[in-house]
Amino acid sequence: MSNFTAAAEGGGTVAARSSLWESIRGCGILGMGIDEEELRRKILIPAYIRTAMSSAIRNRDAGASAEAAVRAGEEAYEVPEAPIVVFVDSRSGGRHGPQLTARLQQLISVEQVAGGDGTVDWILGSLGELFVQKREPVPPTGIIPLGTGNDLSRSFGWGGSFPFAWKSAVKRSLLKAVSNPVQRLDSWHVTIIMQETERLELPFSLKHMEEYDLTQDVDIQRELPENISCSEGVFYNYFSIGMDAQVAYGFHHLRNKKPYLAQGPMSNKLIYAGLGCTQGWFLTPCVKSPELRALKNILALYIRKDNSKQWEKIQIPSSVRSIVILNLDCYGGGRHPWGHPMPEYLEKKSFFEAQVDDGLLEIFGLKHGWHASFVMVELISAKHIAQAAAIKLELRGGDWNKAYMQMDGEPWKQPLKRDYSTFMKIERVPFQSRMISGK
Repeated sequence: MSNFTAAAEGGGTVAARSSLWESIRGCGILGMGIDEEELRRKILIPAYIRTAMSSAIRNRDAGASAEAAVRAGEEAYEVPEAPIVVFVDSRSGGRHGPQLTARLQQLISVEQVAGGDGTVDWILGSLGELFVQKREPVPPTGIIPLGTGNDLSRSFGWGGSFPFAWKSAVKRSLLKAVSNPVQRLDSWHVTIIMQETERLELPFSLKHMEEYDLTQDVDIQRELPENISCSEGVFYNYFSIGMDAQVAYGFHHLRNKKPYLAQGPMSNKLIYAGLGCTQGWFLTPCVKSPELRALKNILALYIRKDNSKQWEKIQIPSSVRSIVILNLDCYGGGRHPWGHPMPEYLEKKSFFEAQVDDGLLEIFGLKHGWHASFVMVELISAKHIAQAAAIKLELRGGDWNKAYMQMDGEPWKQPLKRDYSTFMKIERVPFQSRMISGK
């Protein structure tokens, strides 16, 4: 029996481009031609399993599902071809999550649609635990693009926005989840070690962990403090440090404080533009002293290349104010900041063509708001820094007492200390996520 999960994607750093063609293509004719009863036969989970799922969730006890399944399992049932569970972020897509949830419950069942603030990253992370526990086969994941950026959705052919005739398009999305091929996606484990502090507010994607030796194999000039705090998390799209994360941090705090201001892609664009101007992102060329703006003054970057055990220190250009470590080919709502370099350039730089399952991360820099703007409209490519199979970072304090970071759209403010460094390590997770192609 095949198993699938589907996720309504939320999050993203900037507003996505609206795509009329995607909306037209995804609605109407193709959706209306799908027989609902036949679709339900393919994806509806038997009642005794749905009862067990509800019991386990209600009692917060996985063992409770077994007893419930035994009580309800005497009825006759038809084995579905590809049972589906759908997770919907109620805040995404102009907060249309509740309407989508209701429509999905009409097509399948109440137990197979989970509401709340779930995200694609959370779902992939939860499925990753099945790999760790060797509970295979792990079901693949499809995406309904309700969010703002929807870069993960774009990368796997689900589009950058959900069609305006979404009621009929829901059936088409479910049918794709049943019949389309499965692809692979790399994921990346992040470890952060720093001096222990009581005021650090970690994003949802990071969790506290036991002590970890990050400094092995790298010549670190500073010692770790006696009392340290260790955190870990996983990202699938990108990890960034610098001005872009600061703008995202401002946006998220404004949205949480005044949610009525961020009701759609256009309003989100205006908010991001306003924050970029007020926070100095566009005024960088006017700053005379480079030490007031350059990331190289607080950051040391080490990489390990593919099929190598040696760590190499990489020089960060003095003009760079933001560093992005990218896994997907899409960033910031369907943009391609790494670009599509010619084979001659790739050979000269010892780079490889970027893929979502190649075990490599692309590292690029953004200089200031004007440079980022030209990159985002794809007039130029970002500043290429390196490709890496693993990364280590050291952030030094000094005159800087904080650095802004974000991981897959979740920004936070990382405190920096004058006497001690903050260390980070990024390595590929040993298993890949299984993603359903939307094409």
